[in-house]
Amino acid sequence: MARLVGSASDVALVLDNKGTVKDIAHGSDQPIEESRQWVGRPWIETVTVESRSKVEDLLSAANDDTARPRHVNHPSSSGPDVPILYRTVQIGKDGPIVAFGRDLREMAALQQRLVEAQLSMEREYDQLRHAETRYRLLFQLSTEAVIIVDASTNKIVEANGVAETLLGQDTGTIIGESFPLGTNSKDTEAVLRLMADARAAERAGEVRVSLMDEQGDVSVSASQFRHDSKTYLLMRLTPLRANGTVVSEDKTRSDLLALIDKASDGFVVTSPDGNVLTANQAFLDLAELPTEERAKGNSLDRWLGRSGVDLSVLLSNIRKSGAVRLFATKLRGENGSVADVEISAVMVSSGEHACYGFVVRDVSQRLPSGNGGENGLPKSVEQLTDLVGRVSMKDIVRQTTDVIERLCIEAALELTDDNRASAAEMLGLSRQSLYVKLRRHGIDDEAIG
Repeated sequence: MARLVGSASDVALVLDNKGTVKDIAHGSDQPIEESRQWVGRPWIETVTVESRSKVEDLLSAANDDTARPRHVNHPSSSGPDVPILYRTVQIGKDGPIVAFGRDLREMAALQQRLVEAQLSMEREYDQLRHAETRYRLLFQLSTEAVIIVDASTNKIVEANGVAETLLGQDTGTIIGESFPLGTNSKDTEAVLRLMADARAAERAGEVRVSLMDEQGDVSVSASQFRHDSKTYLLMRLTPLRANGTVVSEDKTRSDLLALIDKASDGFVVTSPDGNVLTANQAFLDLAELPTEERAKGNSLDRWLGRSGVDLSVLLSNIRKSGAVRLFATKLRGENGSVADVEISAVMVSSGEHACYGFVVRDVSQRLPSGNGGENGLPKSVEQLTDLVGRVSMKDIVRQTTDVIERLCIEAALELTDDNRASAAEMLGLSRQSLYVKLRRHGIDDEAIG
């Protein structure tokens, strides 16, 4: 009988009506090594602790044709537990019970590889996203006018703010337009030849062209690059004086400073010891200061959440790594208002002089990310450490204890298939204590099912 049922399943157990293993047969190429020791032992003793209640259910449901199969784990001395999906059938009224098992080891291995592949993809996606963010930042903050053109259509696919200003165009309006754009018609042919040379030789020389509306002359250079099997041209436009020399970048820098001053995020420049040198209007609004003069000369620590702590941490990290990203703290206004903010900072050195730039973003109105658990509890170590600076250490420790307690209870309930008595025994709690904690954390039958 064991050989017969073994041919129809990966593993088959023949049991007496008391649940003792009488015979065993394997139908797969990977027999369970410990199975040789099962014969003559109660089936319930061959499985892990959390699977024993499932074995009891399988034995009691041997005559129930509608009973669902159960996932049972057998301990293994040579590696992880062996997962088997069992269904039981009793032969006759008081006859032997046959447990048909399907080996889930290959499926578990596939699931593990799937999880590892997904984690690898997420890491690569994060790397690509950070690389794209750095590219966007460099592209937009470049003091040189840069335009990216689709080599097959001559359509503009990207242009930084300096290029739009140089060509006298509004922000975002030149995307999709044909290049050359904004140049006198008599110079159009020269630019098109330059682009053709760049497509053929990957890099071309330079041509001098005149802009429309007497905006002056620029030197246009082109180089080719490929991305996603498509060819693009990188066009660089450099303003020229009448004698052909490059125009000073003072105007471009002043335009950039004007943009920073009107930015929606606060921007502060300090000396290496943290004293404010300049600040834009957005920061003055957050700090509830009427003029920039009220901020100059004062330590930035005056407005940060934890006096003597936050600025010291920021400055030490800037000196160590040159930059800080998304440092969470609070910013106090002169009139008593408090706002949650994220600070990114960078150090700029110029010879013997150095200054620090701080971007202060108000996140008070940001919607919750939804990653926290029920009752607003964080679910991961990363979310707990993000609370530093926003919540006292006493509250963080309390929330950490709640998170660990809840996760342990949920894991025990899942392992015991929502058997509260078994879960309490596994956790080393009395049943009454478990019920109290279930009510405390709001874990009900619907949440576990």
